[in-house]
Amino acid sequence: VQLQASGGGLVQAGGSLRLSCTASGGTSSRYTMGWFRQAPGKEREFVAAVNWRDGSTYYRESVKGRFTISRDNAKNTVYLQMNSLEREDTAVYHCTADRSHRTWASVRRATYDYWGQGTQVTVSS
Repeated sequence: VQLQASGGGLVQAGGSLRLSCTASGGTSSRYTMGWFRQAPGKEREFVAAVNWRDGSTYYRESVKGRFTISRDNAKNTVYLQMNSLEREDTAVYHCTADRSHRTWASVRRATYDYWGQGTQVTVSS
């Protein structure tokens, strides 16, 4: 499975961006899809995920109420709508897929099998 992320860019604090990740080469409709991010000098961290089975969503605490993850299985695409962006959201965002068919989403990086190349999000003050 190949994952292609897009939509990053430079935005002022308080602004919005929408990231997209399109999967090819596999049955991504049955994978839990997620986003992680990695800021310079920091570990890659979980941001959000959407379960393949019932569309349940999961978020890290700091983005709840600001970010929304969704998926369009017909387009093999997962989205991350990011509103009210803060400087602390600056990072490279990576989309990822878990092929295990588990019915819940993990926040552990090691759980995920496929990774996109990342898209840079920079939030200026």
